[in-house]
Amino acid sequence: MASQNAPFSSEEYWRRLKVLRTAMMDKNIELLFVEDPSNIAWITGYDGWSFYTHQGAIVFHDRNPAWWGREQDKNGALRTVWMADDDVTYYPDHFVQSTTCHPMEDLADKIREWGYESKSIGLEMENYYFTVNAFLTLQKELPKAKLVDATSLVNWCRAVKSDEEIAFMRKAACISQKIMTGIIERAKPGLRKNELVGEIYRDAMVGVNGAWGDYPAIVPLLPSSRDASAPHLTWDGRELRRGEATFFEISGCYRRYHAPFCRTLFLGNPPQDMQDASKALIDGLEAGLKAAKAGNVAGDVARALKAELKMAGIDREGRVGYPIGLSYPPDWGERTISFREEDETVLEPGMTFHFMPGLWMDDWGLETTETILIKENGPAEALIDFPRKLFVKS
Repeated sequence: MASQNAPFSSEEYWRRLKVLRTAMMDKNIELLFVEDPSNIAWITGYDGWSFYTHQGAIVFHDRNPAWWGREQDKNGALRTVWMADDDVTYYPDHFVQSTTCHPMEDLADKIREWGYESKSIGLEMENYYFTVNAFLTLQKELPKAKLVDATSLVNWCRAVKSDEEIAFMRKAACISQKIMTGIIERAKPGLRKNELVGEIYRDAMVGVNGAWGDYPAIVPLLPSSRDASAPHLTWDGRELRRGEATFFEISGCYRRYHAPFCRTLFLGNPPQDMQDASKALIDGLEAGLKAAKAGNVAGDVARALKAELKMAGIDREGRVGYPIGLSYPPDWGERTISFREEDETVLEPGMTFHFMPGLWMDDWGLETTETILIKENGPAEALIDFPRKLFVKS
C-alpha cells in the first residue's frame, strides 16, 4: 500500500504528474529518468540520505512513477513514497561502487522489461548526480533508444509552487527567522564561530511552533572582514572580533523546503562606506521587490536593484537571485530562472526566489537578502519578517 508518510496529498502528486507529462510530450519524451534527489522527492515523495549512490524516479505516461535505487534503501522508499509498493524497484548491492559492473545495467534491464528499449528516454545530463559512466552505460546497454537531454525539465515544472508547497516554505521561513534572531542576540566579540554555528544548528533543528527543522541543503555561511569579500566561505574556530563585519547566510528547512536569507552584523562602529553601501543595497532590494510582480520579467528585478546601486556609485555584476523551494545538498537553488538583466522569463504567481544582491568588495562583504513569493497582484512578499538593515553591536 502507499506510504502514509509522504509529505503531500495524492492530489498534489497527481497535479505534478500532469504538469510533468505535458512537458515530456512537448519534448517528445516517452520515458523520463531523473537522478536529482530534489526531483525524485518532488515526483515520488522519497526522502533519504542515499543520494551518494545511484537512484532515481522513472516517469511514464500511462502508469505511476517508479522509484529505483539500491536494495538497501528499498524500505526507505516504501516508507516515504506516495505510490504503491509495486512501484518500488531496486538493484542488488553488488552494483554499489563496483569496478566491474554499474547500477545502470540494472536500470537498462528494467527499461527493456517495461518495453522502452527503443523509445525516447529523457535524462538529466547536466546534473550533480548523473555521472559520465551512468550515461555511457545506458548508451551501451540501450543502443536502440534515443537518449534525450532532459536537464532541468522537472526543475522548470517546479517553478510555480502549489499552496501546499508555499505552506511548507512559510514554516521554513519561521525557522529562518528564529535562527537569525538567535545569531544577532548571541554574536559578540570573543565568541568562537564554531560555537555560534552549534547554536545555529540547534535552532534550525528544534524548529518553531511545531514545525520541526530539517538539515538545509547549504551549510551556514558566515565569513568576516576580508573573508567576507568571498561569498561562499563557511566557518572556522576563530573568534568574532570588534571592528569587523560578518554576514550570515542561513536557511530554515521544513520537509526539505527552504527559506534562505542573509543579514550583516558589524561589531563596533561601521565605516561610512559600508553604511552607504548598506543603504543603497536596501533601497535596491526594496525597488526589486516592487518590480518582482506577476507579468514582469526576471530581468526587471535585476534592473530595478542595479539602478539604485548605480546611483550610489556601485556597479554590481552578475545575477541577484534564483528560484528556491525543495532541495538537497549541495544547493538550495532550482537552477532555472535568474534575476539578471537578460533573463526574460515572465514572473508568475506562486514562484519563489532567494533575492540575494550581496556586495563583495575588495576587503569586506555585505549581504541583505530575502526569500520572496510572487503574488497574484502587487509586489512580491518577503516571507521572513526581519529588520532590513545593517546590524551594529558594540
